[in-house]
Amino acid sequence: MLDSELQLMVEKISIDSFGKPFRHKAMFNPRLRTTGGRYILETHNIEINKKYLEQLGEEELVGIIKHELVHYHLHLEGKGYQHRDRDFKLLLKKVGAPRYCNQLPNEKRKPLMKKVLLYKCTQCHLPYYRKRRIDTNRYVCGKCKGKLEKVKELFMK
Repeated sequence: MLDSELQLMVEKISIDSFGKPFRHKAMFNPRLRTTGGRYILETHNIEINKKYLEQLGEEELVGIIKHELVHYHLHLEGKGYQHRDRDFKLLLKKVGAPRYCNQLPNEKRKPLMKKVLLYKCTQCHLPYYRKRRIDTNRYVCGKCKGKLEKVKELFMK
């Protein structure tokens, strides 16, 4: 699908579902990664992530377009166009648009690995696990007041 075909599709959905014309540009944006689409407040244009069409099909694309058109029409009318606004939630339900788009099958979120620092007392060998670096010249062991030394950095889920 080309940008010109997307433009025609958005205009048709706008008339059919909202009864109002879409007078701005709709285009695919290959840089979108974490969202199906976005409505740009300054230009009133709509950008769509083409991966959703390729991987989840046209039905998902229609849902994303409707969602962005809800932002578009409410913003132009001066009503609440943000996700938390009542006007937004009501119009979403009225036109049958999804609140969020589905996750792409090829873009499964990887579990975040958290860095943990391991310090050890040089006298009693008590381990200290910390998220943030500590100044070993300033802090001492809470048990025996011995000197602390950094052992290693661990990566945990």
